[in-house]
Amino acid sequence: MNRRLKTLTWGAIPLVALAGLVSIDRIPGTDVDLTVPFAAEGPGPTFNTLGEVDGTPVVEVEGAETHDVQGNLNMTTVSVRTNMTLSQAISRWLFTGDTMVPIEQIFPPGQSVEDVQQSNELAFSSSEASATIAAMNYLGLPVEVEVLGIVEGSAATGHLEEGDRIEAVDGTVVKTPGAIQERIRAKAPGDEVSVDYLRNGQPGSTRIVLGAHPDDKNLALLGVTMTSVGSSGVEVNYNLEDVGGPSAGLMFSLAVVDKLTADQINGGRFVAGTGTIAEDGTVGPIGGIAHKVRAAEDAGAEVFLAPADNCAEAVGSNPDLTVLKVNTLSDAISGMAAYNNGGEYQTCG
Repeated sequence: MNRRLKTLTWGAIPLVALAGLVSIDRIPGTDVDLTVPFAAEGPGPTFNTLGEVDGTPVVEVEGAETHDVQGNLNMTTVSVRTNMTLSQAISRWLFTGDTMVPIEQIFPPGQSVEDVQQSNELAFSSSEASATIAAMNYLGLPVEVEVLGIVEGSAATGHLEEGDRIEAVDGTVVKTPGAIQERIRAKAPGDEVSVDYLRNGQPGSTRIVLGAHPDDKNLALLGVTMTSVGSSGVEVNYNLEDVGGPSAGLMFSLAVVDKLTADQINGGRFVAGTGTIAEDGTVGPIGGIAHKVRAAEDAGAEVFLAPADNCAEAVGSNPDLTVLKVNTLSDAISGMAAYNNGGEYQTCG
């Protein structure tokens, strides 16, 4: 057998195997599909935080003068496929760049799909609030906490309402969602907490018996989603649905800063990125960054902003774009400025 024939023969084996697997994707004699205990992670859609979705700005700033923006500041996502048959899983593993992970990484034991979805929604809401605070802190603007929504059936139901401004928890003045979360996490499910608030400009107070967090039944949960609004009248609304998790924080913060400053912090270029954001502007690592870099590259990005702790993975596939190393919101802004103006900037790798 010559070398070419060997190559063709061995290369055909996966195709033959896949053809055979189609016949065992269902329980014999039924229409019930057999699924594998794995999920496939791959590049997901990207969204320009400076742009619009269905005619609505992804990041909407009100109560202050905003400036024209150009180019892109794209947040990136990871697509997750579950309930795959054996042949579908093997096909994605062989013919795409997807990563196969145990299903427990997506749906931890003891948690339902609804529990995971609720947890992701809470994380996304928290990320939005932190993004606003980080941007306001960077710009030197004061903030306060507004109730964005009430988790159905949670402890806060009947006590707080959307639009309430939370002023104090157990008599301690709070200015950020993080400060409220810190007070709640110091308690246990079943403990009582007092909350002072403003509703339509009128002061109020209530006492709430805390529930349990869906991710950890030992953690107390108030059951509200919160955002930060400027005490000076500046309000930021995020209008992106069906996306969960905390990893959009950095790009949301950058969009707020860009809209509230005269300079175009991206230089009008196509910049993409990812990373959690803390209220003090610290950028944290996220999962699936290799897929996010690939998604950004496929979308046409010139620059990618990567959390410092994700640097090695971000450049592992030698992407054809510049990957800037970011530790803080300030790092991201100064790094883009240096890149745009021919200065020195820190890259991954």
